[in-house]
Parts: sequence; structure tokens; C-alpha cells
Amino acid sequence: MHRILPGYLDYVTRRLGRLVVLAFMAALRDTYAVDHTVTELTEKLIASYARVGGINHLDGKNLPSKSAIASITLDLLRLLFPGFFGDKSIHSSQLKVEIATLMDSVLGRLEEEVYKSLDYAHETDRKDLSRLSRSWTFEFLSSLPRIRDLLQTDTEAAFQGDPAALSKEEVIVAYPFIEAIAVQRLAHELYLQKIPLIPRIMTEWAHSRTGMDLHPGAQIGSHFFIDHGTGTVIGETAIIGEHVKMYQGVGLVARSLAGGQLLKGQKRHPTVEDNVTIYANATIVGGETVVGAGSTIGASVFLTKSVPPNSLVTYEKIDLKVTRKSKVRPDFEI
Repeated sequence: MHRILPGYLDYVTRRLGRLVVLAFMAALRDTYAVDHTVTELTEKLIASYARVGGINHLDGKNLPSKSAIASITLDLLRLLFPGFFGDKSIHSSQLKVEIATLMDSVLGRLEEEVYKSLDYAHETDRKDLSRLSRSWTFEFLSSLPRIRDLLQTDTEAAFQGDPAALSKEEVIVAYPFIEAIAVQRLAHELYLQKIPLIPRIMTEWAHSRTGMDLHPGAQIGSHFFIDHGTGTVIGETAIIGEHVKMYQGVGLVARSLAGGQLLKGQKRHPTVEDNVTIYANATIVGGETVVGAGSTIGASVFLTKSVPPNSLVTYEKIDLKVTRKSKVRPDFEI
């Protein structure tokens, strides 16, 4: 049973002076006729918390905030690329004040999230946690100039490697790859410090924005570039040399995850040496697989064994069939 609610009548008659039921507007259900009350719905959901364990975090330690880490990561991008990730330009005369203000904000907020992460993973006195959190946050922020040096090489590689690029400014402000690799390089520093949770939250935030899944544990050399990038996956133990170029859909993945947690800490993902190009949708599998320096891996190749330096890896004898559409029944009709 439905009835037209007063608010709905006001909406459709406000300027028309008469009732007009629009085709795209359904009558609103009477709230009082709903079978399940909010209390009943709440009780059912709480009952599921008791029945289905493992995905609740109740009465535990305060976990890092995903939204706070996303906000911090965006501010870290502003520190790395001044004038590119903010809403306004920065004049050189204001640079020191702007950066000092932003750095102070990031320091305080990140230290709080690092504290939560360490508290989650370690049974340590809270005074020691506070000291460690501040020390490790300072250590991380002191790595920003070195990360900038690497990102400058990535920007250069992207610009030189893509004839469609108008300028380095366009590469930074428009290419999702720059955001993905910048966040990965930031998260990698925290990963090396063995700070839990935060590095993966950062790279998954970038993954959701860019379509590139670059694990914070991966070791990636200078002058790296992923053209287009959507669907690229680089696993935790992958090692990538310098001057490596990839295209969309490339996967540097593990051979098998059937062993689950027993595989933790083992080399599961490939090694790609210097000056390698990997074309779209190629998949390279296994921790023992090494792509030798100067090699080219063709599109859609599925590689499960090592190849020596200066190799060209492509498929052979793949038939392509072209048929006149007038002689075959169409798969669909419009």
C-alpha cells in the first residue's frame, strides 16, 4: 500500500498549481507501513557480528584512519610537487612559509597515524611508542628530497617515452602514473621502516584513483614509466631495474598463492633488469624469473621462465582469422 506524501505533493505542484505525476518519479513508500523498524534491522545486523567473526574490529586498538591517511598522502604529494596538487599556485616568495606550514601539519597528523600503527603491531610502553612514532615520522619526512630526485627521473622518462606528452608539466598534472609511482615511492619508505598498515593503505588509495596496483614492497629503480597504466600490477617482492618501461595491463605476479601465509617473506615476484620494455597485457610470473637487461617482452606474452639479456620475447604462429560479415550470421542484431 502506498500513499502520496505531502512533501511529494509540494514538489510536483509548487509551480504548476495542479498534481502532475512525473514518469520518472515513483510514489514514496509510507514510512509507517515499512515492516522492519530501525531497531529490528539493527538487532539483526548486531546478531551477524556475533555469528560471523573475523571482519569485526570491536574493543581492539585504534586502527589508522583511512580517510586521514588519504588526506596526508595528498598533502605529501603537494610537498613533492609544489604548485601541482594544490588549488592555488605558490609564488617563490611564499614558498618557505607555505611549505613549513604544510610540513608541520603533515608531521603532526602522520605521527598520530604512525602511533596507531605501532600500537596495533607491538606490545610496547606508550612512552616508547610516542618516541618511536615521532622519530620514525621525522626519518620518513627527511627522505622526501631523495624521493623527489627519483620522481624527477620518472617524470623525465614519461616525457621522453611518450610522444603525445606536451610537456613535463602535463605529465605531472595529468598522468595518473606520476601519482601512482609517487605514492608507491612514499609508501616504500614506510615499508622499509616496517611500519604496518599505512604503506598498503596509501598504495591502495592510489590504486583506487589510478587503476595501478603497485605494492609498497616492490623495489623500483630510477627512470621508470608505465604508459597508460590501467590494470598494471606489481607484486610485493618484484625488483625492477633502471630505465624500465611498461604498458597497460602488465602483471609482475606470483606463480601460485596456494601456500598462503606460508609464502610470506619469500621471493614470489619476478626481477626485471635495466632497460627492459614490457608491452601491454604481458604477464611475468614467479620469484625465480629474471628478465635480462635490454630485453623486450611483447604484448600478451605469458612468461614463466627467465630470459637472457637482449632477448625479444613474442608469440609465434598465432592465426588471425578475418571473415566477410556478409557471409556469416551476426552474433547480435540491433
